[in-house]
Amino acid sequence: MFSRRQFLVASGGLGAAGLVIGVLPKFSASVALIDEAYAAEVFEVTHSDSEWRAMLSAEQYEILREEGTERAYSSPLNNEHRQGVFACAGCDLPLFSSDTKFDSRTGWPSFWAPLDKAVATRQDRSFGVLREEVHCRRCGGHLGHVFEDGPKPTGLRYCMNGLALTFKPQA
Repeated sequence: MFSRRQFLVASGGLGAAGLVIGVLPKFSASVALIDEAYAAEVFEVTHSDSEWRAMLSAEQYEILREEGTERAYSSPLNNEHRQGVFACAGCDLPLFSSDTKFDSRTGWPSFWAPLDKAVATRQDRSFGVLREEVHCRRCGGHLGHVFEDGPKPTGLRYCMNGLALTFKPQA
């Protein structure tokens, strides 16, 4: 897994090369502005860094708090087909209904719609690509990205990291 923050640290070492070609400084500056805006967001559920580390596995911490990505096809939630709700692994907020889950053949749990007022989005320009990042609206945990290549009725594909979610079967 490779987080945006790790990429920013690595790109700092490439700054001299970026000055020569004139691309990297512009890219790094735009990512830094996004990180500053993210840091200014206030969430209902907050914890110190050490508290998050104690609450989450190392892999969950990397995804939820450092915007990492799990390896494709590694999540058991890909094969979860029972009725229920997928919640945030960071704060337990219900995020997606199993009724909106579908097999996107991408290797990550995918949904065509979140529950009402469950997630928020913001532009993600990491790695030089414009994407729409999805995070938990209550704790700010990084969940994945949303793309406009999903099924009807929304045409959206919420491509989520399985480690960012927990599954609660319907009773």
